[in-house]
Amino acid sequence: MNNSVSNTARLLWAGLRALLVLTLVTGVIYPLVVTGIAQGIFPGKANGSEIKSDGKVVGSSLIGQSYNLPLKKGQETPDPDLKWFQGRPQNGLGANSVNTQYKLILSGATNLSADSKVLVQQVKDAKAAVIKDNSVPGYTVKASQVPADAVTSSGSGLDPDISPAYADLQVHRIAEKNGLTVTQVQKLVDEHTDGRTLGFIGEPTVNVLELNIALKSLVTKS
Repeated sequence: MNNSVSNTARLLWAGLRALLVLTLVTGVIYPLVVTGIAQGIFPGKANGSEIKSDGKVVGSSLIGQSYNLPLKKGQETPDPDLKWFQGRPQNGLGANSVNTQYKLILSGATNLSADSKVLVQQVKDAKAAVIKDNSVPGYTVKASQVPADAVTSSGSGLDPDISPAYADLQVHRIAEKNGLTVTQVQKLVDEHTDGRTLGFIGEPTVNVLELNIALKSLVTKS
């Protein structure tokens, strides 16, 4: 009986020691080492890929933001602030009242099928809005010019980037709204267009937040 109790106690103590060692190694030492390496080699990415403007963190290069006007009385959906470049439609899985910069908080698509009447109507409405908003005196947007990312949300619903084609489509409107020349704005877009990763992976993109920060700086200087 005593041997049985003694063996049980030894096994319990061995299990407890294993638990403590594994907790220390995997729960404390390993995270600290990985965090230290990340902070030393990739501090920007380790801290959330933050983007700063005027010395303040204004967002992340990995998460899109909205650029809307304040809600009017009785209005449920805000109008876009057309002096800024606009990102992709913000259709996703859910919304929240905490992140006022970007109301989506659940990363994911709408899961609407390609033949969904709701999705088809969303695309039609978005396309009409893009044509209307970006047509300015002397420049009329044609339906054939509207790229897919201008009227559809991304798989995550949080895409921070748009295609160069969508950015180019907004150039005349941005110039007209901010008192700039088309050449100035187009140069800004070209400077903030990132090519394919390693030259062959993915498609060229334009980060909307970074582009709008550069736009703000250009407007201030002009």
